[in-house]
Amino acid sequence: MTTLVFVHGWSVTDTSAYGALPTHVQQRAAAAGVSLTVADLWLSEYVSFDDAVTMQDLVRGFDHALRDLHLLDSRFACITHSTGGPLVREWLRAQRERPGAHSTIRLSHLIMLAPANFGSALAQLGKGTMGKLKSWLHQVEPGQRILDWLELGSAESLSLNLDHIHGDDPAKHGQFQFVLTGDRPDRALYDHINSYTGEDGSDGVVRIAAANLNARHAVLTCSDTDTLALNVTQAPRSAFKLIPGASHSSDTSGIMADAADHTVDHVLRCLRVSDEAGYASLCNDFDKENAARDLERVELEPVGPFPPRVHIHDPRSLLIVRLSDEAGEALVDSRFLLQAGAPANPDWMPQGFMLDRQANSRTRHVISMFLNHALLAGTERVADPRDGRKTLRAAVQAHRPYSANVQPSDLTGLVHHAVASMREGDDLLNALGPHQTTVLDVVMPRKVHEGVFRLTQTLAPQDFREPVPGKMIP
Repeated sequence: MTTLVFVHGWSVTDTSAYGALPTHVQQRAAAAGVSLTVADLWLSEYVSFDDAVTMQDLVRGFDHALRDLHLLDSRFACITHSTGGPLVREWLRAQRERPGAHSTIRLSHLIMLAPANFGSALAQLGKGTMGKLKSWLHQVEPGQRILDWLELGSAESLSLNLDHIHGDDPAKHGQFQFVLTGDRPDRALYDHINSYTGEDGSDGVVRIAAANLNARHAVLTCSDTDTLALNVTQAPRSAFKLIPGASHSSDTSGIMADAADHTVDHVLRCLRVSDEAGYASLCNDFDKENAARDLERVELEPVGPFPPRVHIHDPRSLLIVRLSDEAGEALVDSRFLLQAGAPANPDWMPQGFMLDRQANSRTRHVISMFLNHALLAGTERVADPRDGRKTLRAAVQAHRPYSANVQPSDLTGLVHHAVASMREGDDLLNALGPHQTTVLDVVMPRKVHEGVFRLTQTLAPQDFREPVPGKMIP
């Protein structure tokens, strides 16, 4: 078996964060047909709680540390948690794009536990007053530059993920990537001030869709008219597994908790993959298991002497919208409306479909929307598990097709933009996947009038402080 390196997540300050996971993996490896000794295990210690440290700094540090492994076959496998997943993926990209500056060590298996691949809604709060207070109590800094990367819709995370979506399939080159993530928060760790810690569709820190690498890149562009046409690109298939009942991090239900035997079982399933066919087979098995989990979607949370709180774990989608024009200018303060039916109407969207929306603090034209995919796609009646004759939620009919309408803030002037809507026949639901993220680029035409630049043969002085816009330049 190749050397196995463990990489922790953001804000970790000691290696106890790994719990007994490395030991359990080593102890049970032999029974699973994987040869692994204690000498093959390495635990990383990296600093994410220094405000000066960037993700690229960690990539350089990771690459330098790997050179000390003295591998016999120049290969290693890696198990990451949370931010550790994107860190190693950034290293893989740097190794591919700048081979002369990075080691030639080859990563065979990347097993990501609850990875924040598309970031976390909590990152904004970590950068705010509450995050700074927590950091002060623990006598460390928040790690602002890493949190910048982790914000939903950050330029850095989108760059990495769009490269993945449009890139080659790693499995074809003998590199196997896996995402294992919990399907619900630990209710005991719910922060009553911060509702994200108890958000359904997440593990309490990272949304399921934000962990999944089976993502899409959709583009809405105008042609000759102000009608937006939809084009969608699907990422290479990646192994994705929901672990029922697991949360992001806790001593009892955390995905790396000492009692998380289910995590170890799935890690070993991943490590046994040795070729592209085996990888595809495990992807198929994970898909079937996830589908079975989605059928058992009701959670009854005990609430002391009161009736239990009902959670319906519908598949969610994360839609990250970037509004810009054909010149690359950000369209700040523009309105992006989702619509349903024909003719399109924003009032016809299914009730409860929008779960959250968050603008990126550094790029305000990038907005992340957390959507209930089941309600958008239509879903059957949800029965009460305590009495099948009772209904927790009636069947919901899809309101397709779904479309978008963009209303820029500047509708007049020498340079402006115009209101645009999606063309008939396109359905935005085709760009969304259950438990998946879609990056949607809306590229608006830039209306430039001939009044921005004129030539004249009148030699007498003329004042053009109030130019006449004139015709639009084609």
